[in-house]
Amino acid sequence: MAHINPSSSRRSHFVRRRSPIAAACLLLCSWAAAQTDQTSLPAITVKGQQRPPASVTGFGQEPLARTPLQAQTWTLDELKDRGATRLADVVSFDASISDAYNSQGYWDFLTVRGFVLDNRFNYRRDGLPINAETSIPLDNKSAIEILKGTSGIQAGTSAPGGLVNYVIKRPEGRMRTVELGWRSKATIGVAVDVGDRFGTDDRFGLRVNAAYEHLDAPLRSDTGHRRLLAVAGDWRIAPGTLLEAEIESSRRSQPSQPGFSLLGDRLPEPVNPRVNLNNQSWTQPVVMDALTASVRLRQELSADWSVTAHYGTQRLDTDDRLAYPFGCSAVNQYDRYCADGSFDYYEYISDNERRRNHAFDLHADGQVQWGGMRHRLAAGVLLTRYKARFQDGLNTWAGVGTVDGNTQVPPPSTPFFDANTNRTERSVEYYVRDAAQLAPGWQLWAGLRHTRLARESVRTSGDPRATDYTQSFTTPWLALGHEVAPGRLLYASWGEGAESDVVPNRARYTNRGQALGPLESRQWELGYKSHASAGLTWDVAYFDIRRPATSDVGTVCDDDTPGDSCTRRFDGHARHRGVELGARLRQGPWTWGASALWLHARREDSTDPSLNGKRPVNVPRHAFKATADYRVPSVEGLRIGAALVHEGDRMVLPDNSVRIPSWTRYDLGVAWQQRRSGAVLTWRAGVENLTDKRAWRESPYQFGHVYLYPLAPRTFRIALQADL
Repeated sequence: MAHINPSSSRRSHFVRRRSPIAAACLLLCSWAAAQTDQTSLPAITVKGQQRPPASVTGFGQEPLARTPLQAQTWTLDELKDRGATRLADVVSFDASISDAYNSQGYWDFLTVRGFVLDNRFNYRRDGLPINAETSIPLDNKSAIEILKGTSGIQAGTSAPGGLVNYVIKRPEGRMRTVELGWRSKATIGVAVDVGDRFGTDDRFGLRVNAAYEHLDAPLRSDTGHRRLLAVAGDWRIAPGTLLEAEIESSRRSQPSQPGFSLLGDRLPEPVNPRVNLNNQSWTQPVVMDALTASVRLRQELSADWSVTAHYGTQRLDTDDRLAYPFGCSAVNQYDRYCADGSFDYYEYISDNERRRNHAFDLHADGQVQWGGMRHRLAAGVLLTRYKARFQDGLNTWAGVGTVDGNTQVPPPSTPFFDANTNRTERSVEYYVRDAAQLAPGWQLWAGLRHTRLARESVRTSGDPRATDYTQSFTTPWLALGHEVAPGRLLYASWGEGAESDVVPNRARYTNRGQALGPLESRQWELGYKSHASAGLTWDVAYFDIRRPATSDVGTVCDDDTPGDSCTRRFDGHARHRGVELGARLRQGPWTWGASALWLHARREDSTDPSLNGKRPVNVPRHAFKATADYRVPSVEGLRIGAALVHEGDRMVLPDNSVRIPSWTRYDLGVAWQQRRSGAVLTWRAGVENLTDKRAWRESPYQFGHVYLYPLAPRTFRIALQADL
C-alpha cells in the first residue's frame, strides 16, 4: 500500500496566463451575479429536498423523506454541475462528510460522522459489496448514495460512519450522448454514452459508456491517463421476469501525491499546493486496473412479492509505487519531517497486487397483512469471498529531500524488500427487515443480520505470523416513526454495527493471533424531517455513536525482542455525538441549499487518563456547506451557481497538541442548456477555490506519521455535453 512508512514496509506557480475559455467562464459568472440583487451566499438553509429512494438504506423504494435514517443521493447531473470527477469530491456537498487521506492519483477515503469508512467493507455497487482500494470512475454511474451512521443491518462488518453505494447506469431507451471536458492545468477528456431498446416490445436493452482522459492537474509532474469501457444490458424475458447484466473495465495510471508534515515541533504555513514531493527522476505511476461485472435476475411471484438473485465479481490489479518522504532519521524522529524542512526519501514499489471479490445475494421482498398491520418485508442471504495476494515489496531508503520539492536524489542502489500480507475472507450473512404500519401515522422498522465469517492471513515471506479465526455475531436495528402531519416525520432509532479485529501475530503480544471481536458499535439517533412545503424542505438529526477502542498495554509494546511484554485489549470507547441540519428552499428563480454539522468526538473510559477527552485526528469539529443557484429569466436554460465550503479545525497529533485551523472555500459554476437542430447542448463551466485560498485541507495520521494535505489551488473547468 502506498504512502506507508519504512517500519511497516512502507511546474507551476499561479497560472497568470489563464486560458481564454477559463477567462470567459469567469467573466460569465461575474456578469450573471451582477444581474441579481444579492451578492453573498445565504444564511443557513439546510439540505434535504424530496429525494428519490436510496437502495443503500435497505428499505427498497421507500422515499428518503419517509425513512427513519439519514442518507443522501446525488444524481450524475448533480455531480456534473458541481464538477465532481471522483468520490472524494462529494465532501463539498454534505457537512457530515469530510476528507480522510485523499491524495491526487490514489483511491478515495471518506470520513462520515467522524469515522473513516473502511475501503474493504463500507462500499457497495448496486447493493453488492465491493473493494474500494482502487480508482472507481463515475462515467457509468447514475448516482452515488451515502448512508450516514451505523450499518449493521445493511452490512455484515463495517466501520460505523456509513455506507457508500454506486448506482450503475442501466438501459433507459434511445440515447446518444457525447461529452468533452477540460480542467486546468491541462486535463482533457471525452466520454460517450450510447443506449437503446430493441426487439419485440423492446424486450432487450443495451447501454455502452466509454471514456478517456489525459490527466494533468495543477500538481507539478503528475500527468497520467485513465480510460473506461462499460456495457450494461437487460432482457425482459417475460412479464415479471427481468434479467440484467453489466461489465466494466477501467484503468488509471498516474503518480500519487505524498503529503507534507510537521517541521520538527512546528506547524508550517500552508505550502504552494502545486509543489509535488513525488517528482524524482525514478518516480513511477500508480497503475490501477479493474474489471467488475454483475448479473441480476428478478422474478415477480405475485402482485406483492418478488425474488431476486444477484451475483457480482471484481478483479483489481494494482502496481503501487511512490517516492515518498517519511520522517527525520537525523534526529531519530519518524512521525514528522526535520525542523529545517528536510526529510528521508524512500522508494516504495508493490507491483502485482491482486484483489478478488465475489458476492452473491438471494432475497425475497414484498408486503403482507399480519395482525391487522401492513408489513413490507425482506429476507435473504449474502455470501461473499475476498482474496488479496501480494508479493514482497521494495521499500528502500534513497536519500534526503526538502519540502520545496526541488531536491533530486539518486535512485536507491541497494534494494530492500519487505514482506506483504496475503488475506482470505469468507462470510455468510442472513438478514431480515420489516417496516410495519402500526396505526395511522405510526410505523415501526426493524432489522436483524446474522454474520458468520472466517479470516486467514499469512506473510508473503512465509514467517510464522499467520492468523486464522472465525467469528459469528448478530446486529439488530429498530426505529419508530410518527408522521405528526402530512410530510412531517419524527423518528427515533437504535442500532448496532460490528467490525472484526485480530491481534497481530508478533512475539511482543501475550494474546498474539487471537481475535478481539466483535467490535460492536452502537448508535442512537433522533430526527425530524419536514417535506410538507413545496418550496422548503428540511431535516435535523441528533446522533450518539459509541465504538469500542483498543490499546496496547504492557511494559514494551514497540519491540518483539523481549516477547510476551504487551497485551492488546478493549480499552474504552470512541464516542461521537453530533447534530446534523439540512434544508433546501426554492424561491422564484432561486434555489438555496445547505448542510451543517456540529460534532463532539472524544475518547472515553480508557485506563490511560491521558487519552480520555482527546479529539480524534483529522476530524473537523464543525462544518457548513451551502449552495445558491439562480435561473436567469432573460436567458432560457441558463443557471448560475455558487457554493461555500467551510470546515472547522482538525487535530494533527493524537495528544491534541497541534491543530490546523478552519478554512473556507468559494466556488462558482454555470450551466446553460440549448436546443440546436434537434440536439440538446449543455455547457458547464466553473471555478473552484475562487479566491485561491491557501490552507491545510486535512491532517491524516497514518502508520504513526503526520501528513498534511493542502487545499487545491484555483481550478477552472469547462465541459460540453451533446444529447443527440
